[in-house]
Amino acid sequence: MKHDIVLDSLPKLDDTYLLTDKQIQSYRQTGHIALRGVASPEEVDRYEPVIQTLVKEHNQHTRPVHERNTYGKAFIQVGNLWEMSEAAKRFVLARRFAKIAAELMGVDGVRIYHDQALFKEPGGGHTPWHQDQIYWPLDTMHTITMWMPLVPVSEEVGSMTFASATHRAGSLSKELISDESHRTFGSYIEAKTIETVNYGALSAGDATFHSGWTLHSAPGNPTDTMREVMTVIYFADGTRALEPDSNARRNDLNRWLPGVQPGELAASPLNPLVYKRN
Repeated sequence: MKHDIVLDSLPKLDDTYLLTDKQIQSYRQTGHIALRGVASPEEVDRYEPVIQTLVKEHNQHTRPVHERNTYGKAFIQVGNLWEMSEAAKRFVLARRFAKIAAELMGVDGVRIYHDQALFKEPGGGHTPWHQDQIYWPLDTMHTITMWMPLVPVSEEVGSMTFASATHRAGSLSKELISDESHRTFGSYIEAKTIETVNYGALSAGDATFHSGWTLHSAPGNPTDTMREVMTVIYFADGTRALEPDSNARRNDLNRWLPGVQPGELAASPLNPLVYKRN
């Protein structure tokens, strides 16, 4: 494929990023963490053009930002780039990233749920408060998302904002990402006086990790540059699929766990095992 001409020269990303006990405990306490230099600037420079090209090719938006609804204004969203390109596959399935996910969650192995490029355009809107796992038919508390900018993210744009320790409660509402979810969860955070954390400016290759149940949002993009972010969602090996209790989860079961029935192991061909201890 044209995206893979230089595949043999791309970094393999299969070495280990060392976590401290303090970092692991902090993540488990709060449900989120920022880690610096998960990928080096040189590594990101090699993969960014591949991901950017795929996003341009698969961008489904046909209207300018100001004519879209709240969800559409939030970002250009392209899923499972690893299916589209061997180069993107090397990045998404990287052992280095997967091992971090497993160690933060305290599990022996992790599988991919799916990846997503989330590019917030100049003038792009905020991402409303939400919980990711309301979409996922996964019978586990052990889910985690890596959110990695491929370009520097300035203080003006910022990273995501997390509501600390909300992952411990599990599902708080069935609200999908919307203006209503922003109002509902914003009121909940205020009423409970929950601490919120934004890690501010990030360099390309830094990454945040957050639990599937951690409430989070993101500010809009008031700058004239694209906020390019790549995400990878992991879940614990051995997890079983849930009976979908919403159309969103039914759609996710069909798309991201093809052929898997409720109660069966979540281990379709789209969910490769990307890290196993020992």
